[in-house]
Amino acid sequence: MNRRAFLSTTAASVATTALGAFPQKAPGPKRPLVVSSANGLRTVEKAMELIRAGADPLDAAIAGVALVEADPSDHSVGYGGIPNEDGIVELDASVMHGPTHGGGAVASLRNIMHPAAVARLVMKRTDHCLLVGEGALRFAKMHGFPEVDLLTDEARKIWLYWKETNSKEDDRIPPPPEELDPAVRRFFGPDYIRKHGTIHCSALDTHGDLGCTTTTSGLYYKIPGRVGDSPILGAGLYLHNDVGSAGSTGRGEANLLNLSSFAIVDAIRRGAAPTDAALAACKRIVETNKDKRLRDEKGRPNFQVQFYAITKDGQFGGASLFAGSKMSVHDGERARLVDLASLYEDRIVE
Repeated sequence: MNRRAFLSTTAASVATTALGAFPQKAPGPKRPLVVSSANGLRTVEKAMELIRAGADPLDAAIAGVALVEADPSDHSVGYGGIPNEDGIVELDASVMHGPTHGGGAVASLRNIMHPAAVARLVMKRTDHCLLVGEGALRFAKMHGFPEVDLLTDEARKIWLYWKETNSKEDDRIPPPPEELDPAVRRFFGPDYIRKHGTIHCSALDTHGDLGCTTTTSGLYYKIPGRVGDSPILGAGLYLHNDVGSAGSTGRGEANLLNLSSFAIVDAIRRGAAPTDAALAACKRIVETNKDKRLRDEKGRPNFQVQFYAITKDGQFGGASLFAGSKMSVHDGERARLVDLASLYEDRIVE
């Protein structure tokens, strides 16, 4: 697909995704709030724009993350995501809707650029919470989502270099450094910061209603069919419309084993501030991380996890295991990056 055709397809896809599944309402009296992960500045801007126009908070969040799902330069989400070990991009996503306490998710979804929007349809048009693999693809196509080759040329080159330098099953020989594609050299270079990603977005509208979504292409070079925390309600995200919303990025298995997003919202329900609730979730991960392979020489996790949370009354906060992570915030005035609190002051190199 050439650049002009891609941009045309992307614009149409994002526009379709932005069409709301819920009725718009006249703006209410409360101050809106949108938070996202560090790769979500455009996301919070788009979501806030739609909320101000009366959009449902979940519709706004999904339209916001759709910009990143369609961005080929973000290798952790959607189109352009790094593929599994077989070179196939598999996407996971989930959503929750505050006013109805509904939720939906898809996992191991191939060839569909906007899994968060498909997850919303799972919530709206079925009595299930999770569809996976071929069934999720058939469902998406049934509802008009076009199939797209999600593996961009840049992501393919990155995957191929990984395969050439890690394969023990054949005699592949990687190219010498001077012949590497610039994108590959940059991706594997020491200055490439975000080796693993995902995007989460939680939104609070002017009526005090909440919506959230998490969407990802998952762990780089994963075993085909691997599912992380992103499509699992209670792990990759959770909300209660009377309390707040939370979501996560980072090592999904750690969140799955602790249902961290649910734990954060439950802590907020019991009176904790969002940042304190997120730090408590980080501490639980440290306490339950018994696998020696996943601990450094000091006994700490050798991976990173980030949490983002908002409350019904418009507070926000977040935390990570190690320092250096940020969150995107739009408080109704402007979009900005905010430092996450952390358990450890030093930074981690994954």
